[in-house]
Amino acid sequence: MANKTFSGNFTRHIVQSLGKAIALGEHPQGEPLQAEALLCGSFEASRTVLREAVKMLTAKGMLDARPRRGTIVLPESQWNLSDPDILNWMLERKGSLPIIAEFVDMRLAIEPAATGLAALNLNNASRQTLNLAIARMEAAANGEDDHLDADIAFHVGILEASNNRFFWNMRHTIEVALRFSIRMTNRFKGVGHASVDDHRQVLNFILAGDQQGAEDAMRALLNEAKTLINNALADEVIRKNKN
Repeated sequence: MANKTFSGNFTRHIVQSLGKAIALGEHPQGEPLQAEALLCGSFEASRTVLREAVKMLTAKGMLDARPRRGTIVLPESQWNLSDPDILNWMLERKGSLPIIAEFVDMRLAIEPAATGLAALNLNNASRQTLNLAIARMEAAANGEDDHLDADIAFHVGILEASNNRFFWNMRHTIEVALRFSIRMTNRFKGVGHASVDDHRQVLNFILAGDQQGAEDAMRALLNEAKTLINNALADEVIRKNKN
């Protein structure tokens, strides 16, 4: 059992290292992946372990392995962007603002609807989860909790409170991207943490069972983030043009 555990961890290590390298452009898209023997030597791995890692990256849409043709790095359009690993690797690139902008657009399509459903479907467990998240945000504002974890707990709590399994299934992807986007938008705003009052307003509409009010409040919250990201993208274009 110990050997299987070690092998599984080593395979995961290769998946993380190779997947990140692909996302960062170290293995060109549309081109054959480095030869298996060279990769085995690079990772000091057996062919069995390497092939398992390649199989996992193939399932993520990053590679296409076929007999007698070798393994090809697929274009980014084929990657599974809902996979938290892939999103995390892509967000570590320099110039990840365009990805964050697309992510905010996705949030605008999902989170207001999820918030409205939360207002309709709220139960005692979800009420406690969201109240705790707000309490954590208040504590974080006083330096007594982690502001990022508390903020994410609130948004993920809304996905759960929506009682929609498809929204809830997106929680891991949402959490990964939020860790980047929240830090970024707070920095653009010149603040250390998100506005507790704005989030509490969203919660108040949910607690009141006001579907439209909850949707509108969340949409306003996200539109502020979208404006900040769009302004940052415009500034980035201006800087590039000056250079």
